[in-house]
Amino acid sequence: MTRDPVGTVAFLGLGSNLGDRLTNLQGAVDMLHGEPGLRVLASSRVWETAPVGGPPQPDYLNAVISVETDLSARDLLDAAHRVEARLGRVRKERWGARSIDIDLLLFDEETIDEADLVVPHPRLRERAFVVLPLLELAADAVLPDGTRLQDLRIDTDGVAPSASPL
Repeated sequence: MTRDPVGTVAFLGLGSNLGDRLTNLQGAVDMLHGEPGLRVLASSRVWETAPVGGPPQPDYLNAVISVETDLSARDLLDAAHRVEARLGRVRKERWGARSIDIDLLLFDEETIDEADLVVPHPRLRERAFVVLPLLELAADAVLPDGTRLQDLRIDTDGVAPSASPL
């Protein structure tokens, strides 16, 4: 029996700090899994984190999911934006509070540098709320520039596990 070719593995960062944060994260996972050409493989635990940058706002719940997709990176980002819109995301203030935020963190081993799509995510290396859950799913991950994820030195203040995987 032959197996269909495996699609691209990508990692998405999820965050929510408005409304029922855990329900927002779970809804995003469920909706992403329902998108054509996209299958959710695994989720990290949910982490509670203090907001980084932007105006004063409530704490976030964050998680990282791994997905398998036949979509391009651009089409995967478009699918993430559709899910954000369906969950009530309004883009009005940079780094402001939001019902849901879905970021494309890694797309296989690709490096992409376009005006509105940068992979690996440009602030991935600085954010414990991304690195810690990503390490749960890919402890041996290596960034396209050769940096091992586990070798990153990050400030973990204000970041703590909060819930089981989604």
